[in-house]
Amino acid sequence: MGKITVETCEIEGLKVITPQVFGDERGYFMETYNYNDYKEAGIDMEFVQDNQSASKYGVLRGLHFQINYPQDKLVRVVSGEVFDVAVDLREGSATYGKWYGVVLSAENKKQFFIPKNFAHGFLVLSENAEFAYKCTDFYHPNDEGGLAWNDAEIGVQWPIKEGMELIISDKDQKWGSFAEYNSGK
Repeated sequence: MGKITVETCEIEGLKVITPQVFGDERGYFMETYNYNDYKEAGIDMEFVQDNQSASKYGVLRGLHFQINYPQDKLVRVVSGEVFDVAVDLREGSATYGKWYGVVLSAENKKQFFIPKNFAHGFLVLSENAEFAYKCTDFYHPNDEGGLAWNDAEIGVQWPIKEGMELIISDKDQKWGSFAEYNSGK
C-alpha cells in the first residue's frame, strides 16, 4: 500500500484516500486507482462504470442514492474543488443518518470512498469543477432515490460562502426529508 494513504472516518466504511504523487519540473504522475493497493486497504470490489461531470460555482448535486441497486463509489475531482458529502443510510448502523464531508480538489488529489447504502452529494466551491467517480453497479434511472440537501435532521454543514447563489436541479429540489425517507420503509 505504498502508493496510497488511507484515512478512516468517524463513520465506519467511509475512507479518504490520498495517492502518492511523483512530481518534478515537468509536472506530476500518480496512479488514480490500483486494484492491489485498494484491496490491501480493504476496498476489494469490481468497479463496472466510470462517470465524469462538469459543474460551475454554486452547483449543489445531491443527496442521491440507488434504491434497489446500491453502488459503492470512489470519487475524486479532476479540476477545481468541491465539498463532498456522504450520509449513512445503512439500517442498524451506529451512525445511521449521520453525514461526513471532505474537500476534494485537483490540488489535494484526495479521493473519497463511499460504500453502498449512503446518500451522496457535493457543492462546487471553485469557478468550475470536473468530478470523476467509479461505481460498482450500473446506473438504473428508474432506481433513483434522494434526500433533501438541506434536511434539518441530517444537518449537513455545507460551506456556503457569503453571496454564493446555489444552483440546484428541479429534481434535487423535490427530494423529501429524512423523516419521510424513514416513514417510507
